[in-house]
Amino acid sequence: MADEAERARLFRFPGGVLELRSAGDVGDDCTGFYLEFCGQAGDQEGAVMRWKPTCIGYLQADVSGLEQLWDQARIRRLATRLGYDFADMVVYDPKFIGRPPLARLRAQASRLDAEAVIVPTPEHFEGGEIPRALVQQLDVITVDPEETYARREMLSNS
Repeated sequence: MADEAERARLFRFPGGVLELRSAGDVGDDCTGFYLEFCGQAGDQEGAVMRWKPTCIGYLQADVSGLEQLWDQARIRRLATRLGYDFADMVVYDPKFIGRPPLARLRAQASRLDAEAVIVPTPEHFEGGEIPRALVQQLDVITVDPEETYARREMLSNS
């Protein structure tokens, strides 16, 4: 009985390749498979393949006041409508001393590899203005008014 050659089938999808292998007298069911991440040069090893871009929410508890839960719900709804994978809500409460609010927000965005942050209004940032340093890292989207401050636009205006 002659050994049959190993057979492999490759199926490409956005973000990776599915490879099905079979060997010997194994039928077409290909009993083993694995996923391989085929990222761009410089991608981190162990990077996670995502179907949708990730975003986080941000608000200041003192600005939202009694409407904090309402603001959180509006952030989540907008994230879903815009096609984001909502990963976390960062709530800054100035009553508690700790890291500056933007430091915590930027660290969480980096940790989660977020593409965007959604806030209820610009008033949730100091002076009611979207921080330029934040927009250099990720897109900032406001719920009211619904606007996007995109990284690409900020970089081209530099």
